[in-house]
Amino acid sequence: MGHNLSHLLLVYAAYVIAAGSPGPSTMRIMGTAMHQGRQAALALSAGVVTGSVFWGVMAATGVSALLASYSQALVVLKILGGCYLLFLAFKAARGALTSEKPESATAMANRPVSGLALYRRGLLMHLSNPKSILAWIALVTLGLGPDASATDVILILAGCAVLSVTIFCGYAVVFSTQPMVRMYRRARRGIEGVLAVSFGYAGLRLLLSRT
Repeated sequence: MGHNLSHLLLVYAAYVIAAGSPGPSTMRIMGTAMHQGRQAALALSAGVVTGSVFWGVMAATGVSALLASYSQALVVLKILGGCYLLFLAFKAARGALTSEKPESATAMANRPVSGLALYRRGLLMHLSNPKSILAWIALVTLGLGPDASATDVILILAGCAVLSVTIFCGYAVVFSTQPMVRMYRRARRGIEGVLAVSFGYAGLRLLLSRT
């Protein structure tokens, strides 16, 4: 029991570090929360969480390992994910280079947001990232030994799902608070510029990586 518990805690700790560290998904959630509000950011977060849980289930059932063994499949995912990140970089850069009048910014903030569209964006971002597949394979390998039971698999998936909701939705809640929104309004162009650089770097790194 103690051995299994230590493995679970190790997997949970590794997942918190991997999911909570700044990356394309967290940066996108932060930007959406400050620009479009909490509801929009939570919808985006829900898509990211769904994508994470999906790859977790695939890893636990061995499908991800099978997919990773076919280099062509990973290449396709890398191209899709890299292009999508470059698209996000372009949108952020365009926002950074655009000087909006206050009334224009208010109009954009009040524009109806499709929660389903934001959910799809978050889901696409996570499903098209081959690093998510490889990270989950590493987590499952770390937490499941040859004598692992179905209960161990369920505990890993359920625990990481709870952590995923806590982390990504936590970003959405924290960065949609009034101090963060005011900061975004004051430094909108700088924040969009940072997002553009972050997305562009991640996209190019994904497209140019050999693994």
